Amino acid sequence: MFPRFLTAAALLVLAQSAAAETGYPLTLDNCGRTLTFDRAPDSAVTVGQAATEVLYALGLAPKVTGTSVWFTSVLPAYAEANAAIPRLADNDPSFESVVARKPGLVAVQYEWHIGPQGLVGTREQFADLGIPTYILPADCWQKDNSRGSDGTRTAMFEMESVLAGIRELGAIFDVGPRAEELVAGLRAREAAAVGKARALGLKDASAVFWFSSSEMNADPFVAGRKGPPGYMMAALGLRNVVESDEEWPTVSWESIARANPSVIVLARMERRRFPADDVEKKLDFLKSDPVTREMEAVRAGRIVVLDAHAMDPSIRNVDALETLADALPALGLE
Repeated sequence: MFPRFLTAAALLVLAQSAAAETGYPLTLDNCGRTLTFDRAPDSAVTVGQAATEVLYALGLAPKVTGTSVWFTSVLPAYAEANAAIPRLADNDPSFESVVARKPGLVAVQYEWHIGPQGLVGTREQFADLGIPTYILPADCWQKDNSRGSDGTRTAMFEMESVLAGIRELGAIFDVGPRAEELVAGLRAREAAAVGKARALGLKDASAVFWFSSSEMNADPFVAGRKGPPGYMMAALGLRNVVESDEEWPTVSWESIARANPSVIVLARMERRRFPADDVEKKLDFLKSDPVTREMEAVRAGRIVVLDAHAMDPSIRNVDALETLADALPALGLE
């Protein structure tokens, strides 16, 4: 299995290998499977927006021959490159559509797409066809994907899990220096955002992150305490009113109202799988529902809209930290 944590020495070795030219054959452990690469893959298909944008950020768009599972528009810097790459599906692609691209690698965001009970297929099915699958480490790093619909964190999410994925993909594709440059930039931005928020000296501010709901009047999918939003709240000095370790548990609005979060953070996305994927419908609900309209955060207008994809493990987590750090001073929480 992927290690529960990496020591400082192990992280240093990973950083040094990422910054150097890859020596093949390259062998690495990935979410419980050993992968060996004799050379850099000549192409890749992505199942998950986070994997797509990491490859783009590493300058590997020319090798991407198909993408899938989109929550929001691609980052503006990669819009032109992305427009020329086939989109296999907005949501879950079929096994056949992925295989038809004859990828040298399938880069995966979630184990529930390609894993033991994968909606797209299992890793064994792809391996039988000679296609390696690489799952971003953030989805199995100190996380049990056999519990809960989206998995359960056994420890707080760490940005190191996202950075490890960048470095490993950099090593796989022999672009280690690009990977290390990207990691350094994300680290610096993360530190600046956290420092800005911490300077406010928040004492008892709290928050809830609402991703979506199966129906507008159903219990919402909200962020558990150990996923990326939980990490963001802890880093910025906010208390998560949701105590579940599940990635995205459902919690009643009555329970949320009793917890009285200081801030409500809403996910904005282009995906329309559920009615509440539409952020405007979320806002209308909060202001009209008999329970939610009486919440202090709703009455005071302490609502922050955040890119939905930034709430899942991805390079956009730093964008989310920056957005929240910029929004907090105007909310009067000090």
